[in-house]
Amino acid sequence: MSSVPDTGRLEAPITIKAYLMCAFAAFGGILFGYDSGYISGVMGMDYFIHLFEGENASALPSSKKSLITSILSAGTFFGALIAGDLADWFGRRTTIIAGCGIYLVGVVLQTAASALPLLVVGRLVAGFGVGFVSAIIILYMSEIAPRKVRGAIVSGYQFCVTIGLMLASCVDYGTENYTNSGAYRIPIGIQLAWGLILGTGLFLLPESPRYYVRKGQLDRAAHVLGKVRSQPVESEYIQQELAEIVANNEYELQVIPQGGYFASWYNCFRGSLWSPNSNLRRTILGTSLQMMQQWTGVNFVFYFGTTFFEALGTIHNPFLISMITTIVNVCSTPIAFWSMERIGRRPLLLWGALGMVVCQFIVAIIGVTDGQSPSAVSAMIAFICIYIAFFASTWGPGAWVVIGEIYPLPIRSRGVALSTASNWLWNCIIAVITPYMVDSDKGNLGAKVFFIWGSLCACAFVYAYFLIPETKGLTLEQVDKMMEETTPRTSAKWTPHSSYAAEMGFSEKDAAEVVHAEDKV
Repeated sequence: MSSVPDTGRLEAPITIKAYLMCAFAAFGGILFGYDSGYISGVMGMDYFIHLFEGENASALPSSKKSLITSILSAGTFFGALIAGDLADWFGRRTTIIAGCGIYLVGVVLQTAASALPLLVVGRLVAGFGVGFVSAIIILYMSEIAPRKVRGAIVSGYQFCVTIGLMLASCVDYGTENYTNSGAYRIPIGIQLAWGLILGTGLFLLPESPRYYVRKGQLDRAAHVLGKVRSQPVESEYIQQELAEIVANNEYELQVIPQGGYFASWYNCFRGSLWSPNSNLRRTILGTSLQMMQQWTGVNFVFYFGTTFFEALGTIHNPFLISMITTIVNVCSTPIAFWSMERIGRRPLLLWGALGMVVCQFIVAIIGVTDGQSPSAVSAMIAFICIYIAFFASTWGPGAWVVIGEIYPLPIRSRGVALSTASNWLWNCIIAVITPYMVDSDKGNLGAKVFFIWGSLCACAFVYAYFLIPETKGLTLEQVDKMMEETTPRTSAKWTPHSSYAAEMGFSEKDAAEVVHAEDKV
């Protein structure tokens, strides 16, 4: 048995069990997608408008649309931040299960609501739960997924987000003409099923082995690593991978000063802005990447698509158009399962941003020059669908994949939590300001709003070129090494040439001895 792990063989062969475990964890995306998607259709329902605004109202005012839509994102922002601590204290799996419980409470409150205050409180509470799930599911999946398919598997989370959005649109479409409270209570109440399925199923999945390594419980780490990889604990594969995880953690603990609670948060911001592997640089990269994902403007279509298409005045059934856009979203996302591992993260984000720029400017130009013509509106809808396809196959899953890979283990849970919180913060900001940008009694930008989204996608292209590293095919520990030794523009050429276990003098034999010693204790 070699004392130094082979850099090309740090993980066991991939099994169907690993796929199924990660696929079920990805189900958490349905909570995010459905909860984000159903509100667009509900706010356009006649019964909902009359109940919350009065019999003579034809639409909700901008202030109420802004509040109802954005309050969920406000809850998820704080939920994601809190979840980072809980994931380190109690475990990744336990935190996700707790998030499902909070989410269910929020859904019950929303379903019972017949006035604005209780609906808002319910969406805020549900937001806390979604924040827990959205932050820690990515962390959990990144830590248990095999490196060769990690990008594809984490992309499965975004795929489930798109399924949630599509299901929400389908349910809204089915209940839009109800003349009783079922019009909005059915779309809201169905969410109970998603929370129960995910929360119950997670009791059957193991904890992340990297969580146990961080807690110093190597026997439990080896046990769950064996379950995840479908190998016996004594397997050379398990001992090699465990040795590398432990050595990387010890290396990072030497580099990162240890301290109390506030010091551990401060560690996320240590280092030089000009050093590509500093914790500060990684935190800025993760949070700004999620900001850029929101700047693409895709949630404008999913949050306000129904009311936007109604405002065009030439579409007979805006609910149907919104459902079509979500179906395009679902059908396009699986492309990333293949391309994320074959093409890589960096090229996808570059070409995705460029494709979105072109589509959005075409939509804006058509809308400005001939926006009232039915044929022009059809062309706008077509290019909106193409734009969604670009997003769904690149930036949608890509941003989640990268933030799960770039942080070292001692700050990984907080780094992913900060990145996810950034996503929800910008999600909230966009949800607040968009009604004021496009509503006829406010900014009334109409199709011109796509000039703004297109310009921001151009910024995303420049951002990806200079700042996004290529992490394809590397273990999480190798990503650390790559970021130490390269720049984003040269990262694709980097190949593993050593291991943390070799540098720290920690062999698989050492890992086995520690595990067996702890078993005896």
